[in-house]
Amino acid sequence: MVDAALRLLDDVGLPDLSMRRLATELEVQPSALYWHFSSKQELLAAVADRILATVPEPDPALPLTQVAVAIRDALLAFRDGAEVVMSTYALRLGARRAQDSLLAALGGTSTADESAADAIFEFILGHSMLLQQRMHAQSIGAVLADAADPTARSEDVFAAGIGAFAALSVRHSPS
Repeated sequence: MVDAALRLLDDVGLPDLSMRRLATELEVQPSALYWHFSSKQELLAAVADRILATVPEPDPALPLTQVAVAIRDALLAFRDGAEVVMSTYALRLGARRAQDSLLAALGGTSTADESAADAIFEFILGHSMLLQQRMHAQSIGAVLADAADPTARSEDVFAAGIGAFAALSVRHSPS
């Protein structure tokens, strides 16, 4: 079911991914889906977990930048991937794999470190959503690529953001 939901997500996007449409895709009655998932949000949590499945396991030896790039790339691999993950994150559904990997890369376990990992995750989500919104708008001809494109320097902006978080975490780590 999660595989089918991911295919539909790529085909029609999050606004048109419904339980009814998924049931039609799977050739079952919509009520059959509720045997496995009590709500669409629970299904989306499983989809979000699958989207983030390529994020490395928590490992303090991995640099923050590598983990952040892996999260961003996982979100961008699926149409509306960042929005799906954002919605489940907002409701605290699904696994914390991305945040736990960020926390490990920060080398911390304190509440402040957890807050920093969440802040970085939220930055990555927002950055990825901006990119996906712009890509979608361009794909349907709603906007043309031009110098005013806020995503034109996305790699530089992303690197600067993660660099700023890394610098702050080093300054605030115990000596």
